Amino acid sequence: MLANQLKGIYAVTDDILTPLDTIEKNVEEALKAGVKIIQFRNKIHTDIEIEQIAINLQKLCSKYDALFVMNDRVELTGKLKLDAVHIGIEDISLIEARKIVGKNCLIGVSCYGNIELAKKATLQGADYVAFGACFSSPTKPQNKTIDKTLISLAKSILDIPVCVIGGITEHNINELKEHKPDMYAIVSAIFKGDITQNIIKIKQVLNK
Repeated sequence: MLANQLKGIYAVTDDILTPLDTIEKNVEEALKAGVKIIQFRNKIHTDIEIEQIAINLQKLCSKYDALFVMNDRVELTGKLKLDAVHIGIEDISLIEARKIVGKNCLIGVSCYGNIELAKKATLQGADYVAFGACFSSPTKPQNKTIDKTLISLAKSILDIPVCVIGGITEHNINELKEHKPDMYAIVSAIFKGDITQNIIKIKQVLNK
């Protein structure tokens, strides 16, 4: 069952660090290193331009028994019958998204630093919620950072998996580990530099 995979390191692609001409190679390296969740986040191309990439990435994730998540693009997710989609506050509503992607597709929702948004998302059938930014992030420097105790609160009152995101690295992940989130969504600390070594270092900290 796909929902059982909502745990551990959650790698998120980036337009600069994983451009379309290398993204499949980059993602496969992350999968070979043991990552079980990949989110395809692309902010600069149209659905038509990335459709084949999405198909290829879904196949790659299936090959490595990993979960493939599309960021934002609900219509494309429904069309291609992808594993999952992640939506934010400015995107389509969760209820509308569910109509488009169907009951078998997982839906994750960004809740920023707002526990009430997370409660609402849970009631509306979200499969997981995400909180952040946990730290200042090189990919989204404008985002406000959250109070880390929010993670523990969310874990105590929500009955769906909790994801954390924003500026997470091998050096600060311990600060989040004590709050016991289910997933750690990471961009730069995975895809900048040596992907395999980056993942090994993060895993070492998480497994201590």
